[in-house]
Amino acid sequence: MGKFMVAGIVQKETIVRVDKIPLEYTGVTGKPDTIFTSMGGDAYNESLALQWLGNSVDFMTMLGKDESMELINPPGCEVRLVTDYVLPILKDTPTAVVLYDNSRRQQIFEDVKDIRDASYDLELFRDRAARAELLVVSNANFCRPLMQIGKELRKPIAVNIRQYQEEKVCYNEDFLKAADILYVSDDHLIREPYEFVKSLAVRYRPAIILLGQGAEGLILYDRHKNIIAHYDTVKTHGIVSTVGAGNALFSCFLHFYNITHDSVYAVKNALLFASYKIGFMGTCNGFLREEEIQQWRNLIWRDGR
Repeated sequence: MGKFMVAGIVQKETIVRVDKIPLEYTGVTGKPDTIFTSMGGDAYNESLALQWLGNSVDFMTMLGKDESMELINPPGCEVRLVTDYVLPILKDTPTAVVLYDNSRRQQIFEDVKDIRDASYDLELFRDRAARAELLVVSNANFCRPLMQIGKELRKPIAVNIRQYQEEKVCYNEDFLKAADILYVSDDHLIREPYEFVKSLAVRYRPAIILLGQGAEGLILYDRHKNIIAHYDTVKTHGIVSTVGAGNALFSCFLHFYNITHDSVYAVKNALLFASYKIGFMGTCNGFLREEEIQQWRNLIWRDGR
């Protein structure tokens, strides 16, 4: 299987299911089985998914200086990550509260603590990047040096720009310019989706763009195959929690694209993987295995690929 280096934020998450976003004011709301606490964050979710699919993962992030590594590998989690490159150097671990409703809308409150001002060990970055087949990078500030390191080492770079906002393009410019594979959510998109993807393709020249569109599916752009196409979501079972769905989709795409370099094949598998994941609560739960993905493919597309 593949050898991935994943860099980005890990955070403590409280996930809350609500009836509808935006919320209407209520003094106290009491509902059973609507609040769940676990670890999360883009890079953490992606590392778990890639590891589950059989890859070797170097997970590179930072925690609060007094935190236990049990946060990364909680009891009962079938996937266990190597914590050798999780550095406890922050004042506190980043924290988030995520609200979501049945329409897959989310409202996120984040407190990233001092991570914007913290620096990761550059030699450790360089050493692990040199051993990886693919660098999977979140647009966290401490990951910015990886863009230059990856280019120097001639490593393909996959970047997750979770929320694209026009006013933050300057912040993300280093990541956008360096990305060979780019994942962007449409959460704050104000332009027509196809035109937006085309503009990214012309300006930054990545090989692959995935525009995540939540319940609507995604748009795939593949420069080498001259593809720009929409793919609908698929349904495997009911929705329990959509938190982390985009990370699951991106990770599964990277897993299969790294093996086959077939973007359409990878997208279909990724849609299945994400669809199944949202039927479970909790970061560590709800992953399909490769053989299970193939079984679902045969049911839905019957193309054998």
